[in-house]
Amino acid sequence: MIVAVKTQAVKTNELKLDVERIGAVSAILTQPDAARACYALAHGAGAGMRHVSMDRIAAGLADRGIATLRFNFPYMENKQGRPDQPAVAQATIRAAVAEAARLCPGLKLVAGGKSFGGRMTSQAQSKAPLPGVKGLAFLGFPLHAAKKPSTERAAHLADVEIPMLFLQGTRDGLADLGLLRPVIAALGAKATLHEVEGGDHSFAVLKKSGRSNDEALTEVLDTLTAWIDRLG
Repeated sequence: MIVAVKTQAVKTNELKLDVERIGAVSAILTQPDAARACYALAHGAGAGMRHVSMDRIAAGLADRGIATLRFNFPYMENKQGRPDQPAVAQATIRAAVAEAARLCPGLKLVAGGKSFGGRMTSQAQSKAPLPGVKGLAFLGFPLHAAKKPSTERAAHLADVEIPMLFLQGTRDGLADLGLLRPVIAALGAKATLHEVEGGDHSFAVLKKSGRSNDEALTEVLDTLTAWIDRLG
C-alpha cells in the first residue's frame, strides 16, 4: 500500500525527560499539525536520537501525519560506550511513553524503534504493559548478534499481547529471516512481518538492486504509517 505524503506544518520541541531514580535525558518531540498518532521512537545501540537516520524517520513520519518522541538512553546521553542494562533502558522507555501521552493527548500511541531500542521496548511491554500503547513497531528487530544466529532474544515476545510490526531488511545481518519468519508465525495474528527486499539492518540497499536508499525508506515509512492507521 502506498500512503500519500502531504507536507504539513511541523513543530519541533526539545525537552528533558526525567527517568525515575536515573536522571534526565534529552528528547525531541516532532509534531505535525493535525497529527493522528504519536510514535515513541527509541534509538539503536550505536547512534543516539540525533543521528541522521532518526532525523529522517521523524521527518518522514511527520509528513505522513505521525508525531514522534525521540529520546536518548542514559548511556548515550552521558557519552558512555556500553548500552544500559535492560532495567535502565526499560525505565527510560516507560518515562518516554508517559511523556508522549502527556504531550500528545488524544492521539493513538505506539512505541518501539530501531534495533536495540525496539527490543528494549518489547521487553518492557512483556514485563508490564506500557500504558496507552496500542502497538509496537520494530525498525529492524535484532534477533541475534552478527554471525551468531539464534532465537533467544525473541522468547519474551510471546508475552506481548498487543499488535507488533516487524520491518526487516532481507540482508539484515542481525535477523536471519529463516529464523525470524517462524518466530513471527508462532506469534499469530498479533504479529506482522514486512520484508524490505535487499535492505540491510538500516534498510540500506545495494546499488545493483535498482532502487535507492530513499526509496527503501519510503517503503518502510509508508508501511509503518498504514499499519498505525489500522490499529484499533
